[in-house]
Amino acid sequence: MAGDGSKRQLVIIGGAEDKEGDCQILREFVRRSGGTKARIVIMTAATELPRDVGENYIRVFERLGAEEVRIVDTETREDASSSTALEAVRKATGIFFTGGDQARITSILKDTELDAAIHKRFSEGAVIGGTSAGAAVMPDVMIVEGDSETNPRIEIVDMGPGMAFLPGVVIDQHFSQRGRLGRLISALAQQPAVLGFGIDENTAMVVTDSQIEVIGEGSVTIVDESEVIHSNVEEILRDEPLAICGARLHILPHGYKFDLKTRKPILNGQQSMANAPVAAQPANA
Repeated sequence: MAGDGSKRQLVIIGGAEDKEGDCQILREFVRRSGGTKARIVIMTAATELPRDVGENYIRVFERLGAEEVRIVDTETREDASSSTALEAVRKATGIFFTGGDQARITSILKDTELDAAIHKRFSEGAVIGGTSAGAAVMPDVMIVEGDSETNPRIEIVDMGPGMAFLPGVVIDQHFSQRGRLGRLISALAQQPAVLGFGIDENTAMVVTDSQIEVIGEGSVTIVDESEVIHSNVEEILRDEPLAICGARLHILPHGYKFDLKTRKPILNGQQSMANAPVAAQPANA
């Protein structure tokens, strides 16, 4: 059950998730947060329309059967020390960050009492979810903004501190819809992370401890730079093209899994590719 501290769970959504039909992704968030006993807090720091956005999610989560759904609206850093907000988070089994502007989330929440309370609940087993901007803030260093549909160059992306729920990676959202592969590679080149995740719209990567499962109608694109044999990042100026040689690319649709520790996809639901048997080679004629 959510809150028992046995697992750390994240539901990281690429944006534009279904809110009218079966709501597969939001349904999974509610289920993991405790189902009909879920107590969900909606964090609206990212949006300039907190009431409209928050009430839309209240409608969905209540329709899916959550026991209690509350909005925590923080327009200023002072709001992040509100006793009402802190109490709501301390009781929550699921905490959901809406879309908007990821820089608003960190500028308002990072290193506040509310930030500490959210991380404490996460460590105790509360599920953290986020969509679009709410997905971008999951790493310790995040993409603040950047250009889409372009080749990789340092200048096309700005990085900044994230909320550190999933350290050591880079996450981008609306991925295939906005052509953001160049942006993700440029972000990876700027900081020590070796894994980049690009999440399509109406698609999520569900993280349980060190294992990821993809759900939804699109894919998660994974760029692994752990075995890169050459990069020109130390030699070029900000507006010059990046060269990356030896990176690995994985594209995982619904139902596929990935192991963060081995940095390998998991096949047959049981083993990572690192341990998968090699197919027999045909004998020479």
